[in-house]
Amino acid sequence: MINPKARPCEEGILRSVRSTADCAPNRKKWVLAVTVLASTMAFIDESVVNVALPAIEADLHASVAVIQWLINAYTLSMAALLLIGGAAGDRFGRRRVFLAGAGLFALASAGCGFSTNVTQLILARAVQGIGAALLIPCSLAILGAAFEEKERGKAIGTWAGASSIAAAIGPLLGGFLVDHGSWRSIFLINPILALPILWMAWRHVPESRDPDSPAGLDWRGALLAFAGLGSLVYGLIASPTKGWGHPVVIATLGLGALLLAAFVWEEGRSAAPMMPLGLFRSSLFSGVNLLTFLLYGALGGAFFFLPFSLIQIHGYSATRAGAVFLPFTLLMAGLSRWSGGLLDRYGARLPLIIGPTIAAVGLALLALPSSGASYWMAFLLPIVVLGFGMTITVAPLTTAVINAVPDRQTGVASGINNAVAAVASLLAIASLGVVALGVFDRSLDRRLEDRDLPPQVHQIVTEAHGKFVTDSAKDKPQTAEQERGHALVKESLAESFRFSMLLAAAMALAGAGCSALMIPKGKGKKTSS
Repeated sequence: MINPKARPCEEGILRSVRSTADCAPNRKKWVLAVTVLASTMAFIDESVVNVALPAIEADLHASVAVIQWLINAYTLSMAALLLIGGAAGDRFGRRRVFLAGAGLFALASAGCGFSTNVTQLILARAVQGIGAALLIPCSLAILGAAFEEKERGKAIGTWAGASSIAAAIGPLLGGFLVDHGSWRSIFLINPILALPILWMAWRHVPESRDPDSPAGLDWRGALLAFAGLGSLVYGLIASPTKGWGHPVVIATLGLGALLLAAFVWEEGRSAAPMMPLGLFRSSLFSGVNLLTFLLYGALGGAFFFLPFSLIQIHGYSATRAGAVFLPFTLLMAGLSRWSGGLLDRYGARLPLIIGPTIAAVGLALLALPSSGASYWMAFLLPIVVLGFGMTITVAPLTTAVINAVPDRQTGVASGINNAVAAVASLLAIASLGVVALGVFDRSLDRRLEDRDLPPQVHQIVTEAHGKFVTDSAKDKPQTAEQERGHALVKESLAESFRFSMLLAAAMALAGAGCSALMIPKGKGKKTSS
C-alpha cells in the first residue's frame, strides 16, 4: 500500500531527540545514506505487497480471509510495537535497535520469499512487522541525533524526497516483478538491500541514546494491544465463514474487547505508558486522531481492494495496476510544500474538513467504473481527486498533532498518530473484508438462482465463493461457458468493490465531520508547555 504518511512523524520524533554523539561531516553522509536506504526498503515493501496479492492468492490457492492476514499480520505487529521500538532505541541505543530491526526485517523477508504455504508466509509477515517497528522509528531518531538543528531541515528533506520516490516506484516495481518473475521476488529484494544497510550502520553510524528516557518499557501495554487487536481482527475475518453466532467468533471478539479495555487501564496506571491517556484531554489531539482513524482506515481498505478490481475485473497486468497508484504519490510529493503552509494560513480546522471531503469524493468516484471503462475517467480522475484530498490533509494533520501537545511530548504524540493510522488500516481491511466478501457471496448466490445456468457455468460461480481470484486471470483458452461463468463472477466482484468504495468514502466523509465538530477554530498555534 502506498503510504501517504511516508514522512509522518519526522518533526515530532526529531524534536524529541537528544544527540549524544558529535557526528563528523563524513559520518553524516553515511548516516543519511543508511536512513534513506532503510526507509526505502521499508516503504517499498509496504507499497508493493498489495499489487502482488492477486498473484499470491492464485499461486497458493488462498481464500480472501487468508489474503487479508498477509497485510494484517504485518500491520498488527508494527502497530502494536511501533512506540516500543522508538522507546527501546532511546534507552538501549538507536543504532543497536536499528541493526536488530533491519536484520530481522531482512530475515523475515527471506522467509516470505521462500514460504511454501500461506501459514509460513503469514508468520514471516508478522516478524517483518516486528522488524519494521524497530527499524522505522530508530531510522529517524538516528538522523536527528547525527545532524544539528540548523542542518536537520536539509537532511529531512533529502530523506523525505527519497521516501516519496520509494513510495512512488514501489507498486510499479512490484507489478513488474510479478509480471516478469514471481511474487516471491518482491520479498527477496529486501535481504539484498539490507546487506549494505547493515554494513554501513555497523561501520559508520555513531551510537546515540536519550539519557532522560524512562527506566522501563511498556511491554504489558504492547502485549495487551497486540493480543487485543489480533483477537478482534481474527474474529472479524473468521465471521464470514463461521458466522457471527459461532462460539469462536463470539469468544475472539469478546476477548479482543476485554484485552483492549485492559490496555487502556494499563496505560492509565503505567509509569511509562506507550500511549499517555492525558494527551487525549486536548480536543484538537482527540479530533485529529479520530480523523486519522477514519481517513486512513478508508484509505487502507480502498487500497487493499483496488488491485483486485484492476487485475480481476478490468484485466490489468500487475505492472499496469501498480502504475495506477503513481499519480497519487507524485501529486502528494509535488504539492507537499504548498500543503504545509495551509495550517499557518487557515488553521487546522478548514483543511481537515475540506481535504477528507475531497478524498471521499475520490473514493466515491472509484465506485463508478464498470468493466471496460477507460483508464482516464475510471481511475486517473478518481486517483487524482483522492491524492489531492490527501495532499490537503496530511501536512496540516501532522502539524496539528504536534501543535496539540507541549514540546516535550511531540515525539510520543506523533508516534501515537502513526500507530492510530496503522490500527485503522488493520481494522478497516478486516471489517471491509467481511462486508465485501458478504456482498460478493450473496451476489454469486443470486446468479446461481438462474435455473438455466449450464453445469460448467454453475460450477465456476459456485467455486468462486470466498475468493477474489479466478482462473480467468490466467492466460489459457476459454470455452463459451467458461467465459460466461467468469463474466458472472466479475460482475459480482465489481458489485462488491463498488460497495466497499462507497463505505470507504463514507468513512472519509465521517472524518471530515469529526474535524468540523472537534477541531477548534484558529490558526492552530503551538500549545504552551
